Amino acid sequence: MTIQKQKILRVGIIGCGGIANGKHIPSLSAQKNVELVAFCDIIEERAIESARKIGREDIAIYTDYKELLKDESIDLIHVCTPNKSHSFITIDALEAGKHVMCEKPMAKTAKEARAMLETAKRTGKKLTIGYDNRYRPDSLLLKKIAERGDLGDIYFAKAHAIRRRAVPTWGVFLNEEEQGGGPLIDIGTHALDLTLWLMDNYKVKSVVGNVYHKLGGKKDAANAFGPWDPERFTVEDSAFGFITMENGATVVLESSWALNTLDVDEAKSTLCGTEAGADMRDGLRINGEEFGHLYTKLPELNTGGVAYFDGKSESQAARECRLWIESILSGTEPMVKPEQALVVTEVLEAIYESARTGKTVYFEEVAGNDQNRKN
Repeated sequence: MTIQKQKILRVGIIGCGGIANGKHIPSLSAQKNVELVAFCDIIEERAIESARKIGREDIAIYTDYKELLKDESIDLIHVCTPNKSHSFITIDALEAGKHVMCEKPMAKTAKEARAMLETAKRTGKKLTIGYDNRYRPDSLLLKKIAERGDLGDIYFAKAHAIRRRAVPTWGVFLNEEEQGGGPLIDIGTHALDLTLWLMDNYKVKSVVGNVYHKLGGKKDAANAFGPWDPERFTVEDSAFGFITMENGATVVLESSWALNTLDVDEAKSTLCGTEAGADMRDGLRINGEEFGHLYTKLPELNTGGVAYFDGKSESQAARECRLWIESILSGTEPMVKPEQALVVTEVLEAIYESARTGKTVYFEEVAGNDQNRKN
């Protein structure tokens, strides 16, 4: 892989909230081939404060993202806005000749996500989605194990996204209109993306789902981020899906911000294959049988092993950013392909639809490897 070392990508950030300041801006600032040049937020002070945090007074500040996109010198846009605006900002950025990383989920609806993919194909610009849990050491190792065939045919999997009490009370997380849903579209999307990627299976046959509004109406509830306002809690507090793939494999997706359980895990997968199984529930564990005996393997994932030296490590956010930038500079495909992210959004939407109608949602293959649904 040859990278254009002299090329500097000029980057604009649209949306200067928590995910931009906590993940995107620090990761991009650390890249050698990147220059942050423009920040945009509908609240100007947030954009100004984001520039101030990294000690940059020369960054252009915008409140209208369309004005930012007029800057022809900008190569790349990171979209860090609420879900409702992912699609049209991404499409406008692609049309303006920019590569785009859009935060997860891909879009609020499958129709919007398909439009994003179609625009990326038509314009020839790269598009990726911020599913950063693929970049964890345990995820990367398990992917290699699965690709080598150690697990055999993976026919049953669970996608875990369960919190006991950790409802996000800031921003627009509780607003159905802005986000399109609650924990399913927020953290369930990470677990589903990770699981389908590890299985390398994106051909969906049918989806059944249930959605619950059970705890959101409670006042003064115990919560990691402080009590939520029941009047503002317009999304589900739990959602569960049963997904059947074309090859007969089953995926169970569980997601909740608030559930009366001690069995909590987030952005993790359990895989069961014909040769072995794996899960991430207590570190990465591989299980199977050998020579007539059962075994459990616990891969060592740290990079240390020497006293007073922890080895070199890279956070999942930094790795995600580095590999994304490398894909642009080298002309290769991004690790998270928009076609894959589209399937995740289609499944999430199908769970909501199944819960609303009480019916199974069936997927059918249509031209162009796209899918449509019917009850």
